[in-house]
Amino acid sequence: MVTKRKKQGAYMISAVAEMYAIHPQTLRLYEREGLYTDEDLERLEFILNLARDLGVNIAGIAIVLQMRERMEAMNAQMSEFVDYVRGEMLGRMQQAQQNQQAGLVPLVPRMPRAGVRQTGPVIVVRAPRKK
Repeated sequence: MVTKRKKQGAYMISAVAEMYAIHPQTLRLYEREGLYTDEDLERLEFILNLARDLGVNIAGIAIVLQMRERMEAMNAQMSEFVDYVRGEMLGRMQQAQQNQQAGLVPLVPRMPRAGVRQTGPVIVVRAPRKK
């Protein structure tokens, strides 16, 4: 179905009926038949809690809902970032483990001598052990 609205908002049944050329009673029938998702009901409960229990007006409810959506988006981004960092750490730990098995010795950082500038890490390779 092609959407007939450009942005998300709150509409009265008569406005929605006119936008989609549906009789208002049809929309009420859908409502009676329970054509709502759990997410819709959770959102309605949240809105009613803001209005009835906390006394938030319509403008305040709109702001709270926008902030809530932004926080959910940021939470999703943070989860993706944590997953990325976790993957990178696991990869580097596996690489370090493979290097140790291959005979590479990790360098313990040393304090540079006065006047000497260290330009980067140094890798020390152990000679193979004689059997």
